[in-house]
Amino acid sequence: MTPHIEGPLSLTRLGGKYPAIIFIIVLIAFVAESQLTQVCYHSSFYSLPLSHSFISIFVVHTAFALIFPLHLLFLVLTVPVSVESLLAGLSLAVKVHFSPNNQDLLTTLRSPFPHVHFLKLIALLTLALSIPSVLWFVSVSLSPLSDITAIWNTNAFFAYVITVRLFKLNWEPRKLLSVLIATFGVMAVVYGDARVSDAVRVPGPDAPTSNDSVKPKAPLLGDLLTLCASVGYGMYQVMYKRRAAISSDPEFVPGGEYLPLPDSANPVASGLSEGCNAELDDLVYPPPFGLHPNLIACGIGLMTFFTLWILLPIVHYSGYERFRLPDSPSVILSIAGIACTGLVFNSGLLILLGIWGPIVVSVGNLLTIVLVLVSDITVGQGVDVITPWNLAGSGAIMVAFGILLHDMIQQPN
Repeated sequence: MTPHIEGPLSLTRLGGKYPAIIFIIVLIAFVAESQLTQVCYHSSFYSLPLSHSFISIFVVHTAFALIFPLHLLFLVLTVPVSVESLLAGLSLAVKVHFSPNNQDLLTTLRSPFPHVHFLKLIALLTLALSIPSVLWFVSVSLSPLSDITAIWNTNAFFAYVITVRLFKLNWEPRKLLSVLIATFGVMAVVYGDARVSDAVRVPGPDAPTSNDSVKPKAPLLGDLLTLCASVGYGMYQVMYKRRAAISSDPEFVPGGEYLPLPDSANPVASGLSEGCNAELDDLVYPPPFGLHPNLIACGIGLMTFFTLWILLPIVHYSGYERFRLPDSPSVILSIAGIACTGLVFNSGLLILLGIWGPIVVSVGNLLTIVLVLVSDITVGQGVDVITPWNLAGSGAIMVAFGILLHDMIQQPN
């Protein structure tokens, strides 16, 4: 049974209105994160070279743990369902995800929760996200930031290559062209004008700006580490789509209420006995839009908190990065804002990865370069930041994303 889809065909083929809204929110969150980070890095708290870059990554990734309880609280306050029903339906979705394809729903429902498999998945995703972040952090002191920025943003290209290889897809000229156009657009923005690129570049994960006063120590090593980080981040996006995203997320039912599973109206319940339906009628299944990705994000945040903290004293006592408490309320508020906007950006990214896939999302993520440029023009340095290079690069990125969206819309469901 095919779910009923309302609205324009172009919108429904993009997953409905909710993914489009989330994409806009994700872009705005990143721009806000960039501006707040600039406030921190221009304060005395971040006056030392590389000061607090690693702790920024740790704080933002740990903040992921807040998104699932906040989403759960929002649903309880706005939808007439209980926490138990939401959690039971989410538990069933996870069981179905890890169960054999030919296993019936009732057997899956009565099976124990796959704690080991779920923890392994969370640990794998945490590792896949943390390694590129740490590699980027190390490379900042070894190579020019312009090189790091350009190489990092080639992750869209690697995401496409890895997607084609893992999913055994055919090479599509339009998608490959789009990724290459976006990559060259980034190069134009970063290398076109050294002075302007300092203002609009988008460095690595969750640390949009950094101190450029550090003289590169080993540019070749730093570039190689950044290249590994870029490949790793592309792998992380593809891995999430392949291993963590569930197919039952109801993104194709825009505007529908989240109600307990009915006896016969839902195709999942049809064909089951009355006794079986009694076990299912108190479940919210499939889980509400975005709840499963936010559960994964929460797991990554908790896993980061309980594992990555081990590196904090090592980095501190080795002298590589000295930690100290913030020295002003503005810095404290800025750090809190960075954590919140980073939370919104990364949790929204996981939702979009499950719906649009890593190719479209990774190229769409490059639109943040365009928005940061617009932000700098409106609230930053004004029109002085505009050059032919960053205009051409921004235009190339938008054209590439437009080609991918057009390709997605033209494909049949």
